[in-house]
Amino acid sequence: QVQLVESGGGLVQAGGSLRLSCAASRSIFIFTANTMGWYRQAPGKQRELVAAITRGGSTNYADSVKGRFIISRDNAKNTVYLQMNALKPEDTAVYYCNGNTGSRDYWGQGTQVTVSS
Repeated sequence: QVQLVESGGGLVQAGGSLRLSCAASRSIFIFTANTMGWYRQAPGKQRELVAAITRGGSTNYADSVKGRFIISRDNAKNTVYLQMNALKPEDTAVYYCNGNTGSRDYWGQGTQVTVSS
């Protein structure tokens, strides 16, 4: 069993930055997972993909965050990061870390990000 633990959420003013972290409880999970991703869910909305990084290092982003958010991975620390810059009020949501092994999805408990205008 693998646990993903997010941290780094909080309250920030529009235009500010936050860095989210997702640490895996099992050694080398981040390195071996097919894809690691960040999703978010705002009140009354469906959960959506924000950014993802493959085992090979390829990344993809939701159009709404391109140029502002950066996903990265530190295999030595078994941690995935989401650097969020130029935050907007519409970025307010609970952000979830996801790890996909090909046969199973793992989810973190989520971390709240609130952007005030």
